[in-house]
Amino acid sequence: MLKNLGLCFSMGSLFLLIAILPLALAGHDYRQALSKSILFFEAQRSGYLPRNQRVQWRGHSGLNDGKISGKLLGMVQVDLVGGYYDAGDNVKFGLPMAFTVTMMSWSIIEYGKQMASSGELGHAISAVKWGTDYLIKAHPQPYVLYGEVGDGNTDHYCWQRPEDMTTSRAAYRIDASHPGSDLAGETAAAMAAASVIFRRYNPSYSAELLKHAYQLFDFANKYRGKYDSSITVAQKYYRSVSGYADELLWAAAWLYKATNNYYYLNYLGNNGNSLGGTGWAMTEFGWDVKYAGVQTLVAKFLMQGKSGHNTAIFRKYQEKAEFFMCSCLGKGTRNVQRTPGGLIFRQRWNNMQFVTSASFLLTVYSDYLSSAGKILRCASGNVAPSQLLSFAKSQVDYILGDNPRATSYMVGYGNSFPRQVHHRAASIVSIKQNPSFVSCRGGYATWFSRKASDPNLLTGALVGGPDAYDNFADQRDNHEQTEPATYNNAPLLGTLARLHGGNRGYNQLRPAELLSLKPIASQPKHAPKPGTNPAPASSANPIAIVQKVTTSWISKGKTYYRYSTKVTNKSSKKLKNMKLSVSKLHGPLWGLTKSGDFYFFPAWINSLAAGRSVEFVYIHSSSPAEVTVSNYTLV
Repeated sequence: MLKNLGLCFSMGSLFLLIAILPLALAGHDYRQALSKSILFFEAQRSGYLPRNQRVQWRGHSGLNDGKISGKLLGMVQVDLVGGYYDAGDNVKFGLPMAFTVTMMSWSIIEYGKQMASSGELGHAISAVKWGTDYLIKAHPQPYVLYGEVGDGNTDHYCWQRPEDMTTSRAAYRIDASHPGSDLAGETAAAMAAASVIFRRYNPSYSAELLKHAYQLFDFANKYRGKYDSSITVAQKYYRSVSGYADELLWAAAWLYKATNNYYYLNYLGNNGNSLGGTGWAMTEFGWDVKYAGVQTLVAKFLMQGKSGHNTAIFRKYQEKAEFFMCSCLGKGTRNVQRTPGGLIFRQRWNNMQFVTSASFLLTVYSDYLSSAGKILRCASGNVAPSQLLSFAKSQVDYILGDNPRATSYMVGYGNSFPRQVHHRAASIVSIKQNPSFVSCRGGYATWFSRKASDPNLLTGALVGGPDAYDNFADQRDNHEQTEPATYNNAPLLGTLARLHGGNRGYNQLRPAELLSLKPIASQPKHAPKPGTNPAPASSANPIAIVQKVTTSWISKGKTYYRYSTKVTNKSSKKLKNMKLSVSKLHGPLWGLTKSGDFYFFPAWINSLAAGRSVEFVYIHSSSPAEVTVSNYTLV
């Protein structure tokens, strides 16, 4: 791999210098990234789309969900229209959907003020409500919860946009005879967390959410069992490997957060040992394994002075929370793996879910420690709260483009981002543009196999991301790397809002106070950001090249520099066939395509419109390389 990249220094040195590289970088538009991240959820909507739907290429879908199951199973039909498709398919999986709602709600609870300052709080709350409206429908009786609509096997056999679905829309449920404590517990957590948000904006809705949360927690606690033993069709896609003990604690923590009811606080104290809250030392957090999230919340309760007679056991929760933080920072006794470029790496399939969830926990814990005037104590030394936030920022910056490929893994952010996303709706022409029916297998032949950009831009989608060596293949059939998911984006909302808000001295241990909502526009706004338009250049010099050092470091006595080079079309015409010569280059370069001795536009760009730029980066231990234009065409 190193040979392919043309690196001339050792792997150890490379890991050291690149791993610290993102920490020093700045300049990302976190507000724009936040806006796009929230917009993604509108592309994942199922059901009747509202008039203020901003993702215009989507249409109504899944309008009979719940009705078919009633006929097949001899039960009363239930309305299961709505909710979210989890990823690039057309199935509604209850466990990851509920986790998505919980994490969006937690993001708003912690950083709602920052979202309001960016004008995105209303959109974020609407995204939560789209999920909770469905979860309420899915819980028609105290001990009944629908956990899936559609099944992965028939869905994956077809490649159809949601508006054309011909696959099974059977609905699957848990009940007292077929329990699912993990599913019911996570849904209780989602309802409780969301109720905190709506307490100010819609008190009656908040009370309704709490009623469901109470019932679901009782269901999960009273009738114990793994949901995928009852909904067996979920096993291939969202198997509950960790079991249900973590969700019972997770739900209790959120119910205490929402109600201040000591029953739930004491539940955490009395069951911390038996359910693993004080025993499991984790290096991951996500839709399956919630322990690190529970431990972080309980640590917050402890720092707020709310532990009561549970102080001793809550300190054990906190020890495990801090084990997670230290392992992410590489300062613990068992540390998480990172790519050579510095990204947290857990697995090949959709690794980015673990990056965003860990970054969120690091972000909130940084603020908890700072608000309490404390530091983090790791096996390899003490860590200031700001270091946790800096590391979380490095992960977000990697996602947004500060990585060895100089590629954003958020669709629509930056100049370089995935164009062939593994996503049925995005990859097939919009039904509004071409209403011709797309058949089950015909979609594979016509659309899935296309080696071209998606016809619909899935703005804000965070794809699975690179492998353990920072490699990434932007190919639609590469589902491990190019498929997005709602639970990738949900925790990212909070971290982006926090980074956009900057350091303003707020106390995260005080009760959350959300700001008033601004009206949400019925149509998307495409007004350009304020700024100065590029000045017209003379016809003799239509291309501007600007280089700058973005960071430097010393490794084994040698100083390395990371250069960012921006090439801008300053003419009034479209720039094509640009050929660059880069001489005196002594290290790797990312962001351009090399052929022979020259560099050309990357594969995802074939021209530059007037005033637009393309950016590439390189690393070496010398003064700037000489970049010159050898050839170009203006059309």
